[in-house]
Parts: sequence; structure tokens; C-alpha cells
Amino acid sequence: MHVATTDRRPQEIAEEILLVLSGRGEIAFDPAQVREAVVEHGPASRVHVSGAAGYDVVVGHGLQDSVVELVGEAATRVLVVHPASLATTAERLRTTLTSEGRTAVLHEIPDAEQAKTIDTVAACWALLGEQRFGREDAVVALGGGATTDVAGFVAATWLRGVRLVNVPTTLLGMVDAAVGGKTGINTAEGKNLVGAFYPPAGVVCDLDALPTLPPEQLRSGLAEVVKAGFIADEQILRIVEANGGVGAQDPSSAALRELVERAVAVKARVVGEDLREAGLREILNYGHTLGHAIERTEDYRWRHGDAVAVGMVFAAELARAAGVLDADVVRRHRDILGMLHLPVSYRADRWPELYEAMAHDKKVRGNALRFVVLEDVARPTILRAPDRELLEEAYAWVSGR
Repeated sequence: MHVATTDRRPQEIAEEILLVLSGRGEIAFDPAQVREAVVEHGPASRVHVSGAAGYDVVVGHGLQDSVVELVGEAATRVLVVHPASLATTAERLRTTLTSEGRTAVLHEIPDAEQAKTIDTVAACWALLGEQRFGREDAVVALGGGATTDVAGFVAATWLRGVRLVNVPTTLLGMVDAAVGGKTGINTAEGKNLVGAFYPPAGVVCDLDALPTLPPEQLRSGLAEVVKAGFIADEQILRIVEANGGVGAQDPSSAALRELVERAVAVKARVVGEDLREAGLREILNYGHTLGHAIERTEDYRWRHGDAVAVGMVFAAELARAAGVLDADVVRRHRDILGMLHLPVSYRADRWPELYEAMAHDKKVRGNALRFVVLEDVARPTILRAPDRELLEEAYAWVSGR
């Protein structure tokens, strides 16, 4: 092991040592391990997220009763935060909660990244105050990743923390945002710069929501599924490749259910060991450094999964340029993302803006850019402070220059 120490803080050095010790190939799954992590109970399966505040992720169909169970008996008031597109679903949930003796309050927020502002959070706080929500009451996040980010931050900050139940309705939310306890909002300076680590009481992934998604939104979520395959579980990649990506893109398929379970199992394993991103959890940022820069440059008009797809190709090209990853694995990135109709390239003229955006990324430490890269499939590591020339070489392959 070699860890640079010049001009670096002791905490930063310690964090990198932890990552190297815990993050190089240590979470690779074989099929038996995943089946052990996914416990089936009738039509639903559960993946446990360990830690001081452990919880279950429930995956299956028709799971509204699971939401009531996770809200808990102590809660008399429940705030259901949702976007306008899920008003009907939210109303059904209110009916179910009311029938169980809860007072359910619905609150509509903007869709997608437009919701992730301090104004949205302040409106939620005001409503909680008006409705006299106490510490024993609960917040339910019903929606995609942006909704769980916002509602989670509201729950974390109201009375210093009330019960939170995440009910993700998008594939991206199920396999990423709703699991792991990260909550937050955006600022003018960047994405997710204000937030808290706040694990939910549980997560309910009702697969009945997936057939309602537009195809492009399903594909965006598949980028995070593929990411889990590249950093930890190669079987995910094999399932996607098995029939040219057709099964993965069928929202009602058994293949997609297994992909959800496997991706959740990967994230559960990582965040169970490292909630606050002191080491191992950093590998979940694979593809996200450039991905977040693209989102910011595009003023969040690009879907998160689309940006991460390009970011993974960039990370793979960077690892190849640095001499740590074979060209075959780089090619496999393009092949898999391509068969899912995800983007694998971006505009050449945007490089100066992207570089500047990456310099402001929250993963920068000691003014040094850090990239999660692969040494092979399921062997992630950190590339710290690569030369700008190396970054430009990698980006040239992404932009087609």
C-alpha cells in the first residue's frame, strides 16, 4: 500500500487508508452471498441494512400495508411528502393511514431537482409546525430520489429528528437515494452541499410503481444498477447482458426484480459498514464526480442516471489512462450502457466548465480532486489528484475529440 502524506491533514490520510483497506474488492458478491442478503417473505423480500440504526428494505408488490407497519404505532400524525404526479397515490396512502387511526397530511412539492431548495424545506417545516407534529410522529417520502432527499432532510431537522419512512416510486430512488441515510438539498454552489446523514426507519420498494415510469426514467435508474455491478457484483452485469438488456428494461420482469434486490444488497452492505462516508462508502460515488459536474453545467436538466452513465465511462477511461484498468473493461462499460440506451459521451466544448464544477465537488479534499476508479470489475479504488493532462486525455475519449 502507498498513501501520499505530503501537505495532507491527518484525518484525510486516515480516511484514505481506511478506504484502501476496506474498499479494494472487499464487497464483491457471489450469487450465494446475495441470496443470503435477500430474505424472502411470501411475495416480498427484505434486505437488512446494518448499523446503529439498522432497518429493512422491503421489495415486492402491493406493499401499502408495509408502509403503515413502518410508520409505527406511536405516530398519530403522518406527513406524506409527494410530487404532483403522485397525488392519486398519495391520496390512497392517506386513506390507508386514516383507516389505521393516523392523521395523514399530504404535502405536494415540486418534481425532481427543482424540489431540492431551502424554500421547499421551509414550507414543510411551516406545515409541521401548523399541524403540531411531535417527536413521535412521522414523515413519509413518496416519490423519486429528489423527494426522499428533501423529505429525509425535513425529518432529520424537525425537532432534531422524527421517524422517516421512504417509499421510492422510481428505480433510481429504490436502488440509490432511498437507501443509505443521505438527505439534502442543492445550493447555487453545488449539488447536495446541505444535508444530513439520517437513516430511515425502513424503505418500501413497491415494484408496482415501475410500469408507470416513462422509459427514459427507468433507464436513468438502471445507470445506478449498472454502477453497483461494476463496483461490487458482476452478476448484475451478466443479468443485463444476458438478453441484450431487454429483461432489464422490462419493468414487470423477474430480471429487473433481481437487479433491484442485488443493487440494494450492494448499497446495504456498503452503508451498513460506513454510514458517513469515512471510507468504504466513497466507492458509491463511482461515475459521480463528472456526473454531478454535468448535472450542474446543464442546470439539472439532465437526468441523474444519464449524467452518471457518462461519468462512469469517463472514470473507466481515466483508469485506463492511468494504467490500472484494461481496455476490455472500458469497452464493457460502453457496451452495457449502450444496450440500455444510456449516453456514453458528452460535448467537447464543455470541458472547462466541467473541470471547474468538479473542483467544487464535495468529494474534493485538500484542494485535490479524487476519483473512484476500477482496477477491475468489483475492484474499486481511489485515484487522488490526477494530473490535468490525464483528465483531459480521458475526457477526449468521452467527447470523441
